[in-house]
Amino acid sequence: MLNTGAIAPAIELPDSDMKLRTLAEFSGSWVVVYFYPEDDTPGCTIQANEFTDLIDDYTADGIQVLGISSNDCFSHQAFRQKYGLRVTLLADVEKEACNNYGVIQEKEKNGVRKLGIVRSTFVVDPDGRLAYVEYGVTPKDHARKMLAFVRQRAGGN
Repeated sequence: MLNTGAIAPAIELPDSDMKLRTLAEFSGSWVVVYFYPEDDTPGCTIQANEFTDLIDDYTADGIQVLGISSNDCFSHQAFRQKYGLRVTLLADVEKEACNNYGVIQEKEKNGVRKLGIVRSTFVVDPDGRLAYVEYGVTPKDHARKMLAFVRQRAGGN
């Protein structure tokens, strides 16, 4: 698991339009990277919708938002279109970024233990360091909390 102050691991993944995106392309900006278990599930939908509702505020402050799951680009396209999502969704089918960020962990559901993506958020500062790390995120109001965190750290609104 990662800690604040560490260099953010590189990310190079396709988005829902199959365009290769990298964390490095946002160098010099604040970036909220959130990992979520699966497209079009209740908690993931709440989280994606809340980030979408605030995306104009994030953009106005120069903050990028990247959502990552192991779903493929086609699943991301359907998820985006179904809910009108405006956040950048990245497909980590091989789970490389998930492993680099330590979000693949043992989870228990209905008494069954298995490995899966633990909902997690990382805020990368303009120098490429982790300013915020949270594993086991609760989706409700998380987007607003992250916007307030970055604004406070960046000295903005």
